[in-house]
Amino acid sequence: MAEGAELGGGAGSGDVEGEWGLGELAAAYAYPGSVGREVWLRANMVSTLDGAGQHDGRSQPISGAADMRIFGTLRGLADVVVVGAETVRQEGYRPVRERADFAAARAAAGQAAVAAVAVVTASLDLDLSLPLFTSPLVPTLILTGAAAAPDRVAAAERAGARVVIAGDGAGVDPARAVRALAGLGHTRLLTEGGPRLLGQFVAADVLDELCLTISPMLTAGDAQRIAGGPGVAVPRRFELVSLLEEAGFLFGRYRRS
Repeated sequence: MAEGAELGGGAGSGDVEGEWGLGELAAAYAYPGSVGREVWLRANMVSTLDGAGQHDGRSQPISGAADMRIFGTLRGLADVVVVGAETVRQEGYRPVRERADFAAARAAAGQAAVAAVAVVTASLDLDLSLPLFTSPLVPTLILTGAAAAPDRVAAAERAGARVVIAGDGAGVDPARAVRALAGLGHTRLLTEGGPRLLGQFVAADVLDELCLTISPMLTAGDAQRIAGGPGVAVPRRFELVSLLEEAGFLFGRYRRS
């Protein structure tokens, strides 16, 4: 897809009305051809015009219909969705659901029926009775550090989760988490945040791509940006790959330069 292109069916395309089809979106957001042999970490986030990454602690109020279609498409393309524990709690995360639209392509790519969810947590303070742990189509992964409490690790494993050590201390090392997931065969990585986790990936310089929705909303207040935590010494430069528009929402795709 050319830089700055609009998909047929998107607002402003000039000749086709209606929403973008999943096939169009899957082609527009396909992982690079090298993925499958090499790991690729992309993030999907939404921000208001004034920089808020959430409203009242959740991203849904600043999202929209087209944003949710892209959200679903990115999940349909990924091997694993990496998410912070606080986002799991705030957003009420559920297992990724199987979608017939992606079944053939996933089978052809050697992927499982759905993406796994990998929860990043130092404390393992998780509600293991949630459907994310009790009824996923593929086991939920928990990424934690070697110093995690043994009783909580055991409880997570009894609940059916697979615990993966990705740090020498209590927390998770972002680069090691990426390598650990790749070691499990998950090379198409998608993170949906939250802001602290995305900030850690940025600081560790392991983020390859950012899919950013600019929502045509203003919130003011003191909401978090899409990435938080310690800053980097030198700003990372990413290049614009594509820019789509629908109903005033802008959907940018940026890759590391």
